[in-house]
Amino acid sequence: MTYYDEISTGYEELYEEEQLKKIKVIKQYLKPEPEDKLLDVGCGTGLTTEPWPCKRYGVDPAKKLIARARQKDKIEYKIAPAEDIPYPDDYFDYVVSITAIQNFSDIKKGLEEIKRVGKDKFVLSYLKKSSKAPMIRKIIDSMFDIKKEIEEEKDFIFFTFD
Repeated sequence: MTYYDEISTGYEELYEEEQLKKIKVIKQYLKPEPEDKLLDVGCGTGLTTEPWPCKRYGVDPAKKLIARARQKDKIEYKIAPAEDIPYPDDYFDYVVSITAIQNFSDIKKGLEEIKRVGKDKFVLSYLKKSSKAPMIRKIIDSMFDIKKEIEEEKDFIFFTFD
């Protein structure tokens, strides 16, 4: 059982307001079409998966968070870590990972998987205060062509499209 499984019943109470603030910022730039496929890596209970008006998918390693997400919405949610995303190469028009990267067990491998399953439009964010922040930034800079960066209250948010 993971930390997030343990707090699953109170997840929204703890994180909803903070996550919805980030979604509001991201929505200024991320505007998928109804037929686009979007994957949310580290989707938790679906707070960051639900807002997008397109074909949505979510992966998270926490079984109890995925169970809560499935109760709320008919989105395709799978129990899977970022390091082993169960989808084919170049499958998604958009891949987002919002405040999850610092929790990956292998950050480089997780970001490689994100890049593998996505075409070219990514939104990546991580906690500014994470002890892993400098390493995450270095890996993102080496793997992705960042077009826009936003420093939000708690996160750095990166976009690979205009």
